[in-house]
Amino acid sequence: MGEFSIWHWLIVLVIVMMVFGTKKLKNIGTDLGQAVKGFKDGIRDAESTEAAASTATTPPTPASAANAAGEVSRKLTAHDVVDVAEVPAKTTTQEPR
Repeated sequence: MGEFSIWHWLIVLVIVMMVFGTKKLKNIGTDLGQAVKGFKDGIRDAESTEAAASTATTPPTPASAANAAGEVSRKLTAHDVVDVAEVPAKTTTQEPR
């Protein structure tokens, strides 16, 4: 009873076409397609602008003495920082003898 077959969807489609008309549905579909395309273009432009800005503002760093000695260094990010208040205190329990 809760399943919809293809015939149910076709009947719903015919009713919607009768209520709104095919021209109105075509306009809605066109507007929706243009909105999706504009959204994708906006995301693509924002990503390319962001990538260009990050490469333009970040000058290459000279090799440090640590890197010359073979040590690996990297920048810390917000995810690397640990709040000490969030770490539970280590408790030791002694077993009865």
